[in-house]
Amino acid sequence: VERVREGGFSVTVLDGVTGSGKTETYFAAIAAALAAGRQVLVLLPEIALGAQWLDRFKRRFGALPAEWHSDVSQSTRRDTWRAVASGRARIVVGARSGLFLPFPELGLVIVDEEHDASYKQEDGVAYQARDMAVLRASIAEIPIVLVSATPSLETVVNVARGRYERVHLPRRHAEASLPKIDLVDMRSQRLEPGRFLSPPLVAAVGETLAAREQVLLFLNRRGYAPLTLCRACGHRFQCPNCTAWLVEHRFTARLICHHCGYSAPVPALCPECLATGALVPCGPGVERLQEEVAARFPEARTALMVSDLLMGPRAAAELADAMVAHRYDVLIGTQIVAKGHHFPMLTLVGVVDADLGLIGGDLRATERTYQLLHQVAGRAGRAERPGRVLLQTYMPEQPVMQALAAGDRDRFLEAEAAARREAGLPPFGRLAALIVSAGDPEAADFASRALARAAPQLPGLAVLGPAPAPLAILRGRHRRRFLVKAERGVNLQAALRDWLGRVRVSGSVRLQVDIDPYSFL
Repeated sequence: VERVREGGFSVTVLDGVTGSGKTETYFAAIAAALAAGRQVLVLLPEIALGAQWLDRFKRRFGALPAEWHSDVSQSTRRDTWRAVASGRARIVVGARSGLFLPFPELGLVIVDEEHDASYKQEDGVAYQARDMAVLRASIAEIPIVLVSATPSLETVVNVARGRYERVHLPRRHAEASLPKIDLVDMRSQRLEPGRFLSPPLVAAVGETLAAREQVLLFLNRRGYAPLTLCRACGHRFQCPNCTAWLVEHRFTARLICHHCGYSAPVPALCPECLATGALVPCGPGVERLQEEVAARFPEARTALMVSDLLMGPRAAAELADAMVAHRYDVLIGTQIVAKGHHFPMLTLVGVVDADLGLIGGDLRATERTYQLLHQVAGRAGRAERPGRVLLQTYMPEQPVMQALAAGDRDRFLEAEAAARREAGLPPFGRLAALIVSAGDPEAADFASRALARAAPQLPGLAVLGPAPAPLAILRGRHRRRFLVKAERGVNLQAALRDWLGRVRVSGSVRLQVDIDPYSFL
């Protein structure tokens, strides 16, 4: 609040545990900016998060802010743009593209859940909205507040270097306490065929329901099953446009690609060997999890909170209201349930596959897993009733699991920072990805070889690749990747500009440059 009143550029990190009152704290900063006659921009990572946020905002300020996101109609977006440009819209809440609205009197920017990976724009022009927000605040010479219970390592390092200030909220609001987190070692559990809830988690769900409290089961995997195969011939259903398996969605009886949107009805027989009754789902999705809960607890009222089934903010708000009114006993969801929701009677959180986010070559995999699971765990025990969290894992010895169980975020971040520093990875080094794509694989390979021949040879800079991308075909285009690794002192943009300026690629070939990539697919 003092920074808002003083004016000038500053970055404040509002670092508080889940349920500590971070939203109310930055509402005070918003009130100060409005009192000073300035406009305010609030960025949220997923617009579904905005449902309960908007209700809280209206109770605090007596009116709703202007909204800016993909679910807003074209005419409303036009009216909002004009209202912002004229200064009539004093507060805008929205997605990352809200950064580019023409504010004439912008006085404060809030980035809620600043660690969230969805702030990274990867299609088209790649940018990190959190970093762009800091840049915009710097240019406008106004304060910005970065809010999170699990700040990104980049933000933590900037605080340590004295670039950002930090306000810490270490305790939950009122009498609420942080939930107890226990690890369930799945290596020692015996699961029934086609079942995915361990005996300890089943018992905990039963006890919670008997006490007339609510349960959240978290699995970050949409649909019914991530893979469908024929047990007669082994045929697997793959997207014709991508190197990805089709995901069965049983509610709609379709197989869907989550990368390009291709869908097809679930066939009655195997298209390869024509066997009937031989198609089997492999692995769980949230729909399959709901089926198991219904079989184990037939009296429990269950609901799914997934982006597939929530058609916009209104549907998300209605489901959140139903949970608060205790019209459901068990909520099953993906990462959309992880942040921003406050359900007073929810006392148990069960994470069905805590290891899921650790799969793959993402340099931020452990950090993002910690952030996501910490946020999910924070949904438990947010009122007077204590909360409990069970994490099902096959890797309980993993540092991220040990840190979650011990509640020792700072030690985890220190270890993560040390590992990144030693490897020269962000935020202690610099990365850039070059993605070459073409409808024809030979064209993609030809352009990649041309780029490889012209690759810069500079001290402190290494070019890795080209190599086929893990998603070698995406939306019908063949993809090759380069990864450029540089020390912090290297002018990476200048090196890339010089490199790409010396190579001509055909018109059918697309070349995307992604500075500080988040996705390595």
